[in-house]
Amino acid sequence: MTDQNLSSALELLKQPSWRIIDQSSLGTNFHALQSFAMDDTLCTSVGKGQSGAVCRTWVHHNTIVLGIQDTRLPHLQKGIDYLNNQGYEVIVRNSGGLAVVLDSGVLNISLVFPEGEKAIDINRGYDAMWELIKHMFRDIPHLIEAKEIVGSYCPGSYDLSIRDKKFAGISQRRIRGGIAVQIYLCVNKSGSERAKIIGEFYKLSLQGEQTKFAFPTIEPDVMASLSDLTGQPITVQDVMLRLLTSLKETSGTIFANTLQADELELYKHYYDRIVERNEKVLGS
Repeated sequence: MTDQNLSSALELLKQPSWRIIDQSSLGTNFHALQSFAMDDTLCTSVGKGQSGAVCRTWVHHNTIVLGIQDTRLPHLQKGIDYLNNQGYEVIVRNSGGLAVVLDSGVLNISLVFPEGEKAIDINRGYDAMWELIKHMFRDIPHLIEAKEIVGSYCPGSYDLSIRDKKFAGISQRRIRGGIAVQIYLCVNKSGSERAKIIGEFYKLSLQGEQTKFAFPTIEPDVMASLSDLTGQPITVQDVMLRLLTSLKETSGTIFANTLQADELELYKHYYDRIVERNEKVLGS
């Protein structure tokens, strides 16, 4: 990253204040479809100027989130049946990317920015999240790189890795002037075991067939959790404290909040829409 890009990314983190919506400890009753409706709601609210920048944190238990591309797998139901038998619920998100694993050891962070009059370059959003993660873990003696890790699940140019082992992936969603930059952080448990599950899903869903889209060949050894990589027993709560401390240090003001009255109507709209999409694609 150039000095100019670094400065631009840091400026994005220096919001007047950060509105914190913490949904990391809601447990098994908090459904992943609710999360994607939440981010769409906040994107719209922030884009309209009804809310300042938001940081939302969320954890979901034993859920596999498929991307739109995954729904085109030739033997998708075989793969879904396998995941269900392993104890995972399967949903389809409303954006691109490929399959990822969510469980109690994975913390998701969404940063929702207002785009304003000047468009925010897509890489600037990615760089802002990368800089935030580096700031959060600045005390660990390891370089956190952003590059594609071939063989990982949901690979991308902003995979975050230590010693070429991926522990996080970043995505973006843009709605009406609002930008949600989302990251899943594999905090603890086995990153390679998660990768094995996704690898088996793709094998069963492809059955050896050639497809127009090249789905990843998963190599479990290229994925790990932060606990694996640092040798420290890191918890989701530990990472939450690091996150809030870093946001306070970069902006100066953070405050806890929930959805407001006008946002609740938006939320219902977006939730109904993603539920309908999942019923159409998955039949449930």
